[in-house]
Amino acid sequence: MSEATIGIIGGSGLYQMEAMTDVSEAKVATPYGPPSDSIILGTLESSRVAFLPRHGRGHRINPSEVPYRANIYALKTLGVERIISVNAVGSLREEMAPTHIVIPDQLIDRTKARPSTFFEKGIVAHLSFAEPFCPQLRQLVHKAALSAGATVHEGGTYVVMEGPQFSTRAESELYRSWKADIIGMTALPEAKLAREAEICYAVVAFVTDFDCWHPDHESVTTEMVINALLAGADTARATVQNAVKALSVQRTCSCGTALASSIVTAPSLVPEETLARLAPIAGRYVSRSGK
Repeated sequence: MSEATIGIIGGSGLYQMEAMTDVSEAKVATPYGPPSDSIILGTLESSRVAFLPRHGRGHRINPSEVPYRANIYALKTLGVERIISVNAVGSLREEMAPTHIVIPDQLIDRTKARPSTFFEKGIVAHLSFAEPFCPQLRQLVHKAALSAGATVHEGGTYVVMEGPQFSTRAESELYRSWKADIIGMTALPEAKLAREAEICYAVVAFVTDFDCWHPDHESVTTEMVINALLAGADTARATVQNAVKALSVQRTCSCGTALASSIVTAPSLVPEETLARLAPIAGRYVSRSGK
């Protein structure tokens, strides 16, 4: 039985959803270790949701240390079909100012130290990732941000850097030359893993600063980011709450069958340990009965 069909991953500044009722905590064990924190299960806008603070309560986990595979695996085992991810980002565009919200539609991966697939150790899958975000969920989240009164930008390219340090000015200018729009540290490998788990995924990117390219903008500091997050936390929560309210509709996207033609390894060749580990992710596609 599903514990929750909607997952919320809270980023910097969003560590809880006060509007949730009938709340309980779940400690979920995974083959990839524990998730970032206990998962908060509850009801929000009449829907069962699972809330997970990406950096742990108290912000204890840096972007490179986030157990992304454990987080997505845990949400999958709880029955989650859609994830709304909240990310703090810097802007690479004058028109995307601090306190604005961006609903990105593309990603550039500049990470280098993060496992980004469940398919390893005897099994290979190649998934389509041309469109890294669920189009249906993106549309719902965009409308939710507008309803929350935010200044919203629909679409944009999100550069995901390794961190935890901020960009150099040369890097910032390079990304601008690539026509990227925002920069952050946490949408990947989250988006890739959600696709592999056949979970719809969309990002609410909250702009905290102009990175370091802007001539009238100081170098990014943690204090600057935190102050912006505190100023916009209520808008981010309202956006998530509005999105959950709209998610009573059935999903009609292709996210739920992303693995259907992506696994290239014959089930008979996959080690038993790997089959067991991947059962919640790909059990309906790979099993000994399917050889």
